[in-house]
Amino acid sequence: MQQTRKDPTEPPSELPGTLALLAEWAAERHTDLPALRFRRDGEWTETTYAELRDAARRVGRTLLALGVPPGGRVAILAETRPEWTCTHFGVLAAGAVVVPVYPTAGDDEVAWVLSDSGAEVALCEDAAQAAKVERLRDRLPGLRHVLLMTEPPGGPGPADELLERAAACRDTDLATIIYTSGTTGPPKGCLLTHGNLLAVQAATLPLVDGGPGESTYLYLPLAHLLAQLIEFTTLIAGGTLIYFGGRVEDVVSELAEARPTHLPSVPRLFEKVRSVVLSLAEAREGGRERFEEAVRIGVLAAEGALPDELRDAYEAADKALYGLVRQALGGRVRWALTGGAPIAPDTVDFLRACGIAVYEGYGMTESAGVLTLNHPEAVRYGTVGRPVDGVELRIADDGEVLARGAMVFRGYHNNPEATRDALDADGWLHTGDLGALDEDGFLTITGRKKDLIITSGGKNLTPSLTELAIQSSRFVSRAVMVGDHRPYPVALVTLDAEEVAGWAEREGVTLTAPASRDPRVRA
Repeated sequence: MQQTRKDPTEPPSELPGTLALLAEWAAERHTDLPALRFRRDGEWTETTYAELRDAARRVGRTLLALGVPPGGRVAILAETRPEWTCTHFGVLAAGAVVVPVYPTAGDDEVAWVLSDSGAEVALCEDAAQAAKVERLRDRLPGLRHVLLMTEPPGGPGPADELLERAAACRDTDLATIIYTSGTTGPPKGCLLTHGNLLAVQAATLPLVDGGPGESTYLYLPLAHLLAQLIEFTTLIAGGTLIYFGGRVEDVVSELAEARPTHLPSVPRLFEKVRSVVLSLAEAREGGRERFEEAVRIGVLAAEGALPDELRDAYEAADKALYGLVRQALGGRVRWALTGGAPIAPDTVDFLRACGIAVYEGYGMTESAGVLTLNHPEAVRYGTVGRPVDGVELRIADDGEVLARGAMVFRGYHNNPEATRDALDADGWLHTGDLGALDEDGFLTITGRKKDLIITSGGKNLTPSLTELAIQSSRFVSRAVMVGDHRPYPVALVTLDAEEVAGWAEREGVTLTAPASRDPRVRA
């Protein structure tokens, strides 16, 4: 597999000085190459790097005309779509601070994020999002403008002033405030600088097989940092971002048309693909056994350990299984990235057997998204990889993963107490995750520190491993283990309605409602 650079430990030879310069920097290097690809009126269309730069300039000049100062807060409320990227780059070019807001957020969350961040402009994808913000105006005294990102901006400021503003930006300047969901209080705003985000790019670009001719399918929400990192990585490298059509239900069918080479996803998509294929196999007598044998043979081939006597079986399985799965994902996916939650080992083996390399990583918003990553030059399945360049990791006495490096955030906005809890005096980020480092430096995450269960008998239990084992059944969509101060733990399980219905149809079973109470399902 071709690498972007020969030495994966060598930092990129060049990056934009700050993200404020990214649109100009990328257009200068990749001018007429396709930057963005998306559907319009049922047809696929493309935006070049030069056109992306021009769109970002229009956004940036409009913000200058509205009087947004360097460091001013600008909120973006939109689904994942090309306008998000154009707006993103335009806000950064103006030297302003991006405040992403999930378009699905309720009124209270939107009001909190816009108020706490001090947003003075909100850029919305449509009239519905704009109306949501407008009805909160009495709770947002600092908000001066609500604009639609899909309408041509009027009265742009001077072009030279925008370029001067972008050039004046420094890597220590704030680039974004990203709010993480609060379980015991309101969301906390993570302060991330241009330097934090570019440190991630410097560390990960040498490890990613990307560039002109490569394409990344993006359906993850751009309000989440992971999707933004993928956006930056793809466009710095000169690749193409392919945007999904807006319906998660259509992702798999859309992949067949989009034909990406890179597919970043949460584990659930990959697990769903495996469960669908397994269900089809089980519809035939002996199908499960043949499926499992095909996966076993495919993994041997992926590891370069396929014996000669199994080559015919491998070729047959490639026609009957592996090739069909690859075609269902567009036929070109060879680099799948997953994170955010642990992925089941069975799913990893299934993808590898089909010829799709899957790499698991680990990070959090407070670390600018990345701390460790498996990649083609260093992968150990079952772990989340080694620390990327510039990251120090250590395991505290209580098992907590601690991290330090240029990626680590400045702190929480307007929340010094939470900042003191997260960052110690020596600069170590207390991740809240439990983990272990093996002798080769690969990290395994074993659970969340705050989720540790202590039974009434004094036994400490880590629920995440048990939950993952239960969720490996395709009939289970989610599992949550509880047991604090109980004599034994229990798991709360939700069923995958489609899988249960398919099983019932194959078995000729008429289910009672709800299915979770049917004794045949519970058995």
